[in-house]
Amino acid sequence: MYKFKAYQYRIALGLCLTVLGCKAPVAETATASAPVPESFGAAKTQDTVNTGSMKWRTFFKDQNLIDLIDAALKNNQELNITLQEIEIAKNDIRVKKGLLLPSAGVRTGAGVEKVGRYTSQGAGDATTEIKPGVETPDPLGDFTIAAYANWEVDIWKKLRNSKKAAVNKYLATIEGRNFVITNLIAEVADSYYELLALDSQLDIVKQTIELQTNALEIVKIQKQAARATELGVQKFQAEVLTSKSLEFDILQKIKENENKINFLLGRYPQEVKRTNSNFLTLLPAEVNSGIPSQLLMNRPDVKQAELELVAAKLDVKVARAEFYPSLEISAAFGVQAFKPAYLFTFPESILYSLAGELAAPLINRNAIKAEFSSANARQIQALYNYDRTILNAYLEVSNQLSKIDNLQRSYDLKSQQVDALNKSIEVSNDLFKSARVDYFEVLMTQRDALESKLELIDTKKEQLNAAVYVYRDLGGGWK
Repeated sequence: MYKFKAYQYRIALGLCLTVLGCKAPVAETATASAPVPESFGAAKTQDTVNTGSMKWRTFFKDQNLIDLIDAALKNNQELNITLQEIEIAKNDIRVKKGLLLPSAGVRTGAGVEKVGRYTSQGAGDATTEIKPGVETPDPLGDFTIAAYANWEVDIWKKLRNSKKAAVNKYLATIEGRNFVITNLIAEVADSYYELLALDSQLDIVKQTIELQTNALEIVKIQKQAARATELGVQKFQAEVLTSKSLEFDILQKIKENENKINFLLGRYPQEVKRTNSNFLTLLPAEVNSGIPSQLLMNRPDVKQAELELVAAKLDVKVARAEFYPSLEISAAFGVQAFKPAYLFTFPESILYSLAGELAAPLINRNAIKAEFSSANARQIQALYNYDRTILNAYLEVSNQLSKIDNLQRSYDLKSQQVDALNKSIEVSNDLFKSARVDYFEVLMTQRDALESKLELIDTKKEQLNAAVYVYRDLGGGWK
């Protein structure tokens, strides 16, 4: 008998060693991309002044725009959806934290059992007395009141790593909210400047219609004096009608742009309050790009990708720990009897248990292998996403800085073009009145002047928005 027990102990010890010697697969790794350049342009600079660290209330000067952004940050539906995602991630932390602690509860139960007389249990119950002279009841009742507890001991840090991963995912959702805020502010500002540009273009078109109408009246008078033909009258009339049609096109764009702003503000259509100053006199905000490495600290999407990468690495550790033995401890304490009257008969009715269980997967581990492979793939995916996010952030800033320089040169040239065409309108009108040029040259001059003025306004709008986009791309707006 002693040899048999010793043999059992050796088998159990061997199984334990086999379990503890289980090897988990090694996680694959991916090579990170090249480091961030030292500057955004060819000229290297160490100037760390960064517009992205500026608060948006300081960056924007127009009070009407500030009020619109305030309303958007309070009422925008997409931002509110993101806030709920943060709550979901926060609750996930609570779930993971709860798994680290023992679970306890109270259990009550009642039942009855009738076994066959000619069974080992039936025969034993028939010959057993509960008390002297009191036989075991048949059928046998079962009444229980007990407290119980279960606890998985986190010997491989599986649960702690799972909690850390949940914390990083929660922090990533906060950065996701900051990224939504940054983009929302930029989108409201973009739409606002678009609205101002359309207002300015509408004024230009109205002025052009007035100018063309005066020219039309002159052509009609010249026709009566036999100095012009019906063809000239119809050409001028057609030009006036074209400009009036353009006016309604712009009015429709104004309506659509106002509704776009109202949508961003989470409200139904209403007039958008805006400045009435000369649009071409507005100056884009001055921007300082700092150094590229500051993107890692300022850009919410970069920080979000970094936190998601950390969480993915922790998920790999959690999946790897599934290959190792798990230790669970369970305990219970209460009272149990076959009649309710005996439940509180102490110490006979007391029940208790304490057990520890060590278990590990040995055969058919396909499920946990697949989960580990998926976790490892998600980790590599998160690394690629982190590298892509940094590269995209750098290129966005680089593009907008280049755009600011080129737009300034383009605006200067277009301003000179508009000045020249304005003078040509006066000259063509004087020459037309004296019959030294025909109506076609007057029409073409007015048409070119209108197009150049509208293009100048578009360029000014792009200048203002380029400054906004640089501010956004540098990570500004969420602080």
